[in-house]
Amino acid sequence: MSVQFDYMKGKCIHRTKRICKKKKKIIMAKNTSLYFRIVEGRNLPAKDVSGTSDPYCIVKVDNEVVARTATVWKNLNPFWGEEYTLHLPMGFHSLSFYVMDEDTIGHDDVIGKISLNKEAIGSQAKGLDNWMNLTRVDPDEEVQGEIHLGLELLRDPPWTGLRCHVIEARDLAPRDISGTSDPFARILFNNRTAETSIIKKTRFPHWDEVLELELEGSEVAEGRSLTLEVWDWDLVGKNDFLGKVEIPLECLQRSPQVRGWFRLLPLGNMEDDAGGKLGALRLTIRLAEDRILPSMYYQPLIDLLVESVICPAEVEDTTPLIMLEEVTTVESRQDVAMTLVKIYLGQGLVVPFLDYLNMREVNQTSDPNTLFRSNSLASKAMEQFMKAVGMLYLHEVLKPIVNRIFDEKKYIELDPCKIELNRSRRIPFKGSASEAEVRESSLELLRAYLSDIMDSIVGSVVQCPPVMRVAFKQLHKRVEEQFPEAENEDVKYLAISGFFFLRFFAPAILTPKLFNLRDHHADTRTSRTLLLLAKAVQSIGNLGLQLGHGKEQWMAPLHPFILQSVSCVKDFLDKLIDIDNENVSEVHQRAVFLPSVTVKEGYLHKRKAESPQLLTRFAFKKRYFWLSSETLSYAKSPDWQVRSSIPVQRICAVERVDENAFQQQNMMQVVTQDNDGQLHTMYILCKNVNALNQWLSSIRKASIYNERMLPSFHPGAHRSGKWSCCLQSDRTVHGCSRTHSAVTLGDWSDPLDPDAETQTIYRQLLHGRDKLRKKYLESADAETAIDQEERKHSPRIRPDRVERSRNFHEHRMAAAARLLDVVQDLERAHQAFERREREEAANEILPP
Repeated sequence: MSVQFDYMKGKCIHRTKRICKKKKKIIMAKNTSLYFRIVEGRNLPAKDVSGTSDPYCIVKVDNEVVARTATVWKNLNPFWGEEYTLHLPMGFHSLSFYVMDEDTIGHDDVIGKISLNKEAIGSQAKGLDNWMNLTRVDPDEEVQGEIHLGLELLRDPPWTGLRCHVIEARDLAPRDISGTSDPFARILFNNRTAETSIIKKTRFPHWDEVLELELEGSEVAEGRSLTLEVWDWDLVGKNDFLGKVEIPLECLQRSPQVRGWFRLLPLGNMEDDAGGKLGALRLTIRLAEDRILPSMYYQPLIDLLVESVICPAEVEDTTPLIMLEEVTTVESRQDVAMTLVKIYLGQGLVVPFLDYLNMREVNQTSDPNTLFRSNSLASKAMEQFMKAVGMLYLHEVLKPIVNRIFDEKKYIELDPCKIELNRSRRIPFKGSASEAEVRESSLELLRAYLSDIMDSIVGSVVQCPPVMRVAFKQLHKRVEEQFPEAENEDVKYLAISGFFFLRFFAPAILTPKLFNLRDHHADTRTSRTLLLLAKAVQSIGNLGLQLGHGKEQWMAPLHPFILQSVSCVKDFLDKLIDIDNENVSEVHQRAVFLPSVTVKEGYLHKRKAESPQLLTRFAFKKRYFWLSSETLSYAKSPDWQVRSSIPVQRICAVERVDENAFQQQNMMQVVTQDNDGQLHTMYILCKNVNALNQWLSSIRKASIYNERMLPSFHPGAHRSGKWSCCLQSDRTVHGCSRTHSAVTLGDWSDPLDPDAETQTIYRQLLHGRDKLRKKYLESADAETAIDQEERKHSPRIRPDRVERSRNFHEHRMAAAARLLDVVQDLERAHQAFERREREEAANEILPP
């Protein structure tokens, strides 16, 4: 087990490594992140009598629902634009997108699906970004779960036999209307079969039965395979297929006994895309998968990065940070910037890091109008820094106003070319409003919203995280030093407001969902209102300097308000940077780790612990929940004085609840352990699957430091003397399904993980190694030789100039050589670990 220190909380992140029992050697941990964006659909079939459909998408990873898009009503070419990132430390097998048609009455209709296995996604280095045809949903292909088997080849000449110990299965597909199945297992070999008993109403059967088949000696040597199938028994009609496993007999020849969990696979029918008749989805998918070394291997690279900002090099362009920027592509710059921000947050050096990049950017800028206009590493780092440390602050400032805009759904439009009179509010006895009345009404509403937004922002100096204020103070200082002239008085304000307003608040107003301010994107009407507000906030952030120069002259009625706000913004920025650097703690730079800060809150339904036989409507009580880094609390309402609290450090599992347990979807359970070691479970009902996943992710991140996390859990509930999932009667029996403690949604609240972050930087440097070698080593050798040749043929060249040039080249070469040596050492460490894993795997037979 590797231990990583999190400087933000003074606690450790424990990353579990696989341990080889024979040699007690540590094996590299896996780090898997899956990004996907559901862009749009086209040519979907009509499912409703009106000739349209109401499509939405459900996303499953290994048949577990991880996301649901908004429904786009009455549209056969819907646009969603929804994106997600998942952290999957244990990996995954398949990613599936189901397009559904929502129906108000009855069950929703399935339009089609797209299913991709991990290998197909991983084979594309830059990811997938294209249109894919939907295929029909074949029930025989909709399998899930695993089965626990023990296999043994019996030899007692002349008799040869095969013994199969069918122990249990977990997470089987529900095939019956009750949300369960009636599973049994069957083994097949060369037209001979044997079956287990049928276990009724469970997706987690426990058989513990031994099946035997007699074999002929020649059959073992022919390279055949044993097939095990799992079926759902039906009294009427044919049985439903639940999955299969195929095991080559040659495995048993090498090792007479094999025991383990095997993933159930579909029949393998070829998917039919119906020639595009079911429509298509445009998807963007990226898989980032890496193996993480023990912490000590990354320390030399961490030291070089720290040295870059603590002891900046006297010779320009020779620090590891600058070399890293040179090999960073435009596509990867944002990810690299966020990774660096997290590394320096962990080291308590995020302000010096940003100051180093910003000072270099400012010093290289001669025209103040172009300052921070490019997507440089400095610009991206500031942008990601604000998200990492200021997201809770942004929520506190904007969320009430954004929620009000969504709830009111006012029609607002200033552009005469886009005004639709039939969409505006009708005036009694006068019919539809005129264009002038619509503009006047829109202007009044925009001023009101904009006034509330600006009042909330300029009044938020105290709420702004101190580390953000110090970073802006340093930026203000660097810009003022570079542009001290009177005519450049506004530049120091523009540098800060360019980040604060243009890259933080304005984007959040424009697309609240991307900043977790809303669960779904806005409808067309609300989107237009948000766009107009974002334009106005951008103009205010530009201090009104661009007013009247653009094409959108119809925004002119807002110009007086914008100009009036400029003085308030300058006064706000002056107060924002009026902070003493020495009083800012370098320990708590991320508010998400402060005990007093709520990282997630909202109404949920808590199931009563008593009276298990209560009807559903009486068994759940609506409660308001708060989650911080130390407690999960709840009360009757947000203003209720008495709260019940659960210490986060006592949480040992946060998992989904099987629908069959309480006949309810979107339920989760929080399992805690008291001082006596007793387990207690709280069942919570969420409003939808997205809310469920968000709460699961947030509580898992808050409890990631806990050391007593459970390896297994019960997806069901213990009712009527038995577990509803596996039907075991013992309340204390080990769980029948694996926990998913580290499976989380990727966002701004991700815990720091120095090893994984440094691995990302190493990979970036490894890809650019040849470019660095050519520029800093090979070209430096050539330049030094040219200098020596010029001195030989031109005696009048001053010796001190040649000496300075030689020192410059030598310093560049030494710095580059040092960084490249560290990269090479990490590459060799990876190769050594991978070679050892291959050798150990060759001597073991592992289940698939």
